[in-house]
Amino acid sequence: MKRHLSRLNMPRSWPIERKKTKWVTRPNPGPHSLDMGMPLGVLLKEVLKCSKTARETKEIINQGLVKVDNKIRKDYKFPVGLMDTLLIQNSFYRILVNKKGKFVLYKITKEESNTKPRKIIGKTTLRNKAIQINFLDGSNKILKKDAYSVSDTLLFDLEKNEVKDHLRLEKDSIIYLLDGRYIGQVGVVKSIEKSNSLNPKKITFSVGAKTFETLKDYALVIGKDKPVISVQAGEK
Repeated sequence: MKRHLSRLNMPRSWPIERKKTKWVTRPNPGPHSLDMGMPLGVLLKEVLKCSKTARETKEIINQGLVKVDNKIRKDYKFPVGLMDTLLIQNSFYRILVNKKGKFVLYKITKEESNTKPRKIIGKTTLRNKAIQINFLDGSNKILKKDAYSVSDTLLFDLEKNEVKDHLRLEKDSIIYLLDGRYIGQVGVVKSIEKSNSLNPKKITFSVGAKTFETLKDYALVIGKDKPVISVQAGEK
């Protein structure tokens, strides 16, 4: 794999200048795809401005001062992405997206940084009828019983790696749009398409008094009566 990526060809989600230099660091394989994640070192140097050079960036990371989802990361090419929580130099952040599809860092509290919503994108049956739940962020969890549905969200305690809450994608649930025309917006589900068609299913949701339609795959449930995480930055 090439070590660098042309800035002109980098994902549009990266909130950095395209013409500053010719090349930018390419992320290593990890929990996020190239389109859905960006290198930790680039985020520190060009988004948070924690360092001025690649050498300074590596020194910060190698000192163990950076945590992603409550785990120390010392790989400056480690891919970080949507809904990841970060500890950087005693400050806590969550990665969101704005209405232009660009990553934004939203400052949160230490307590909030220990909570992460994970969308279920698939399930696999293992031996002894155990179920492996696969999440959008590349992680997975093995459970004894199949109690969850694809498109639901599980709210994790990152310190204990345990499920704190189960948020179903259903009528009146609060959703955060991860992609599509309405990316970065928060809405309330009004209806979910039940068609058996092979085409991607759609949902209808409302933002204030207005109603919109988008693909079901774009919705991340973030609450029942109110959001369980702060996502104001994603609305800008």
